Amino acid sequence: MTGLSEARAALDRGGRVVLVTPPAPEQAEVVWALVGAPAPGAVEEASGAPTPGRRAGVDPPRAVILCPDRAAALDWAAAAPPDRAVHPVTGLDRAARLLKEGAVDALAGSLDDLVQLVSRAALKPGAAETLVVAWPEGLAAGPSQGALDAFLAEAPDARRIILSWNPPALRDFLDRYAFKAPVVGDLPLDDVARPLAPIGPARYALVTPDSRLSAVRGALDVLDPRTACVWTPAVEHAERLRATLARGEQGARLSVDTDVAGMPCDLVICARVPSRTQLAALVARGSVLLLLTPAQLAYARAIASPLTVVRLPGAADRAADAAETLRRQVAARCEAGDVEAEMLMLEPLFARCDPAEVAGALLALERERGRGKGEGAQPTSTSAAAPWVKLFVNVGKKDKVGAKDLVGALIHEVGLQKADIGRIELRDAFSTVEVAPGVAAAAAQKLSGVSIRGRRAQAKVDRNA
Repeated sequence: MTGLSEARAALDRGGRVVLVTPPAPEQAEVVWALVGAPAPGAVEEASGAPTPGRRAGVDPPRAVILCPDRAAALDWAAAAPPDRAVHPVTGLDRAARLLKEGAVDALAGSLDDLVQLVSRAALKPGAAETLVVAWPEGLAAGPSQGALDAFLAEAPDARRIILSWNPPALRDFLDRYAFKAPVVGDLPLDDVARPLAPIGPARYALVTPDSRLSAVRGALDVLDPRTACVWTPAVEHAERLRATLARGEQGARLSVDTDVAGMPCDLVICARVPSRTQLAALVARGSVLLLLTPAQLAYARAIASPLTVVRLPGAADRAADAAETLRRQVAARCEAGDVEAEMLMLEPLFARCDPAEVAGALLALERERGRGKGEGAQPTSTSAAAPWVKLFVNVGKKDKVGAKDLVGALIHEVGLQKADIGRIELRDAFSTVEVAPGVAAAAAQKLSGVSIRGRRAQAKVDRNA
């Protein structure tokens, strides 16, 4: 593996290393060699069965992989070698139980989910041997920066492997958490330290981990190429694609390749994210379509230009009646960029809903609150205009509680929507949270008893507000 010896030597010397890779687990297989051999029986951990040699309530995960979103956590589990078991955090209750039973050897989760597990006292980052911070470009400079800093501060002594596709953009972050750590891999800079130019044009579609196959078929239907190739760097993934696609594509001149070199074709569908070098070879074969998660979009914009979206069949067709003025405003905002942090925040919804439906729901909430700027905005309703209701919560700064912890508890434990949460004020011994009037009483009742940063919360409605 390229760079393995150098990376291993860096970890042995200082416990820190920065690896330059595209934001995809398949492109970071060197991590498995650096993490080390799994514990005896670790493969059985995926089923939740107790693992020989691990003690319930005592043994923490040997490796924790901090991901930009849940989609990446699922991809880490799917890309793990056959002798490894990675538990992706898709449900907090089950993950907490498995952690407390000592049944997890490697854990992959989004920042929000890992923070929630810490607040439940199910996860102690400092007890892990190795902490893998996977492509924090979107987290380190966005609204999640505070939560990221707080989480990493919980594991000051763990070996730290930071994966990055653009280390120069993470200079401040690396100075704090990987000071003077060797950078292994090819930086995206030319001979005079200028950012490399994009390889060439490409198109993209946003997908979730479980919708890639339907996205491949949707792309074939929409673009209708005479000849096409589906590319993936993973052999096992290619075999699954061949077995599934071949049944309905006989005679369609469709191939599945793991090698970037090959015969020219009308369309190359990248079922996984390519490196710069791989993209250059794929562009030479034909028109490229990248299937991306929201967290990978910034990287794709750095390696491909112009990068244009392809609208695949789905709920977007049912949302085509949006006003033309509003469509132009949204398109202009997308072209301006700098929406990666918001996309990461919405990522958990993309696993359950089509992105077009999520966008429609956001516009509906905006319209109901009377703040819509496009055509069709309605006057503010009575309920939307009602003042916020204040909750008193008995946790504050002295408990090391941040606004992110309270928002996470209200969303994940109480079940509120982000639109139901207003201003949060943190004091030393308590906090106040503004919530929508219709959910205040239930929120106070459900929040009481929830563990926030290890302390059991008590909440009540301010009747004098």
